[in-house]
Amino acid sequence: MTVIPFRRRRTFSGWPIILAALVAAAFALGAVSAFLVWQNVPHSTAPNQGGSQAIQVIDGDTVRLDGITYRLVGFNTPEKDDLARCEDERQRADAATRRLKALIATGDARLNRVACACKPGHKGTKLCNYGRLCGVLSVGGRDVAQIMISEGLAERYVCGATSCPPRRSWCG
Repeated sequence: MTVIPFRRRRTFSGWPIILAALVAAAFALGAVSAFLVWQNVPHSTAPNQGGSQAIQVIDGDTVRLDGITYRLVGFNTPEKDDLARCEDERQRADAATRRLKALIATGDARLNRVACACKPGHKGTKLCNYGRLCGVLSVGGRDVAQIMISEGLAERYVCGATSCPPRRSWCG
């Protein structure tokens, strides 16, 4: 009679690792979901709605809300003050700034945060958009970018995922 030695069957002891991975995945999914919801929360200019302050205009394509500066995407306006390359650009910048203020003053302005075109590792720093966040502004349900472009106060300006095209000169 042949005796077959008893082999102990191996048991899998990796259950703690799998459980930890599942908990980590659930946490990550929750964090990403919360971030995406936060990114798309519209902000109103009404001072008494949700405690938000009115949107402040910095220039024709930059605003500030609740102390945070946003570069409006989809269009570009001339630079003002010392950043202007010529007097014509300075005057155009003043006109664009006045028009953006007038649009916001009509009420029902909504600012939605969107992703900026940043190189990896630069988001939120001076190396990306001068430290500003990015947003889309609408007034009365109309996209401010389209309004400013149609009135000749801005040019269409669309960035890629990690970079933006060169800006045109407003002089001559």
